[in-house]
Amino acid sequence: MPVMTPPDHPTRDAGFGVYLHWPFCAAKCPYCDFNSHVRHAGVDQPRFLAAFRREIAHAAALVPGRTVTSIFLGGGTPSLMAPETVAGLLDAVAGGWTIAADAEVTLEANPTSVEASRFRGYRAAGVNRVSLGVQALNDGDLKRLGRLHSVEEALAAVRVAAEHFERFSFDLIYARPDQTPEAWRSELREAIAHAAEHLSLYQLTIEPGTPFFGLARTGRLVTPDDDLSRALYDVTQEICTAHGLPAYEISNHARPGAESRHNQLYWRYGEYAGIGPGAHGRLVLPEGRTGTLTEKAPEAWLTRVEGEGHGIVETEALSAEDQGDEFLMMGLRLAEGIDPARYAALKGRPLDTGRLAALTADGLVARRNDGRIGVTPRGAPVLNAVVAELAA
Repeated sequence: MPVMTPPDHPTRDAGFGVYLHWPFCAAKCPYCDFNSHVRHAGVDQPRFLAAFRREIAHAAALVPGRTVTSIFLGGGTPSLMAPETVAGLLDAVAGGWTIAADAEVTLEANPTSVEASRFRGYRAAGVNRVSLGVQALNDGDLKRLGRLHSVEEALAAVRVAAEHFERFSFDLIYARPDQTPEAWRSELREAIAHAAEHLSLYQLTIEPGTPFFGLARTGRLVTPDDDLSRALYDVTQEICTAHGLPAYEISNHARPGAESRHNQLYWRYGEYAGIGPGAHGRLVLPEGRTGTLTEKAPEAWLTRVEGEGHGIVETEALSAEDQGDEFLMMGLRLAEGIDPARYAALKGRPLDTGRLAALTADGLVARRNDGRIGVTPRGAPVLNAVVAELAA
């Protein structure tokens, strides 16, 4: 079979990733608006694996000749999968594309003792990095967040992860009800003592359609106001920087060299296939960069894939305007900023020098020595407003 050369594109050198969405959870967290579902009767993993194989093959036919630089198994809760299912997924990816020798393969996991016991199997299947959804190091807050594990279970899972994986990370949520900067400072220090290289630290947001949204609307859930949220954000930057885990992205902190390469691919506006129920993709087809979205409902996705070979329900050819705006929105999240020449190549025009000068004068953005443009520490908390101004 002849080797297919991928079409040229301004973001081609950002890499090619594969995102695999396992949509099932043991319970639905009250703050979560992700495409996740509870199936108390169990999940037919062999049937879903067969469907994933078909959709991966379909994606590989759409974008042949790629070299996979990262794979991310997200959800939902991928650690509810049997190791054999994970092995089957990774084998299917390897059957569709070439996988780089140093490819990063991340699996999201919940830190319960049952799921941690599967880590050895995941490592044997080819996973080389895990991301643990710890969310809090306080049992009361874990209960309020709807988590099924305790702090003790979470830290036990972190220890098991460290035994089986050279690279691991865990998530924490801050700006929780009644949280103080002092308590968050202490919690962060404890987290850093257990997470050697990477932390994802997300501010709690109240999303429409979630149970927390209803509670907040009726006043039964009160989260920190803007001033306190900013103080908690500042504590995050202070403690992580002091301990050698500076922010390389708005919500992600790592020791130099330990950044999540898959997430960097998103933020650098690389190309990726989205596989599984509700997965988004960004593929460079002969006609240009294209957005894809699969059917969200797991069983409907399954039926569609079994009938048609894929679950894609939306395909959108992205205009130059779309691509420039997306590149700006994603790239300015990174501490490294964006290459203005790449923005111009995508958008078809350069950044507005007047707007850029005004934001620079306000101390919100700065031009790096290498010519890249990034938001400043002052601009990071108001990133959306900065992006909106530059994209206008």
